[in-house]
Amino acid sequence: MAQRFDGKVALITGGARGIGYATARMMAQGGAKLALVDINGEQAVASAAKLAAETGTQAIGVKTDVTSEADVLAMVQTVTEKLGAVDIYVSSAAVLDDKLFLDSKPADWHRMIDVCLYGPMLCLHALLPGMVKRGYGRVICLASDSARLGQARLSYYAAAKGGVIALVKSIAQEVGKSGVTLNIVSPGATNTELRMEREASMRAQMGEEKYQRRVQTVLRMYPTGRIGEPDDIAAAISFLASGEASWITGQVMSVNGGFAMP
Repeated sequence: MAQRFDGKVALITGGARGIGYATARMMAQGGAKLALVDINGEQAVASAAKLAAETGTQAIGVKTDVTSEADVLAMVQTVTEKLGAVDIYVSSAAVLDDKLFLDSKPADWHRMIDVCLYGPMLCLHALLPGMVKRGYGRVICLASDSARLGQARLSYYAAAKGGVIALVKSIAQEVGKSGVTLNIVSPGATNTELRMEREASMRAQMGEEKYQRRVQTVLRMYPTGRIGEPDDIAAAISFLASGEASWITGQVMSVNGGFAMP
């Protein structure tokens, strides 16, 4: 059943493409007004225009560096002035890295933690007071099962996402009585532009034959026999953002084709 978001304002960081954009499109089809927030301002504006043309909803793109408090505060003000108070916040902005921990540098850790943990903290700190005051809010942050199980070559990504899980669970306990819910969606490998760019780089480095063997090895790890699509993740996010999920808070929902069953 399609979720309904009539009159709701949804703010999605990392919303210009990938899971963020798929979620925006799904919510727009349900009647939401959308703010697509992204470090790539031109792409955010273009994606918002595309979304508005496809769905007829009101959508804006806002260039924002989620690691900057000033940027985040200005972004929230802009969205509120143009669309209204934010009802739904989806944290989808992220960066990826693929290194052994001993090959990484402190600068790598700082970049990862700044975007994947500090960014959501800044956005939550700016958006939650209004939600609590109005007695309504839905927050969905993306994490990763690597945060709960560990995964080689993703150590500091897993650490940042583990921090997001702890943050969301803790805040959910603090604001639960206010009518604001906070949950985590934990995707498996998903065919986003970010993943495809990473795969193209690996293909070039490994060569075609070795790369195809890797693809088959990865697929064997998924009981469903396929990699996820952005809409698979967007459907879970949309459910948790809906009125039907009002009694779900502080939870981690894995959407991973059975890759991990923690």
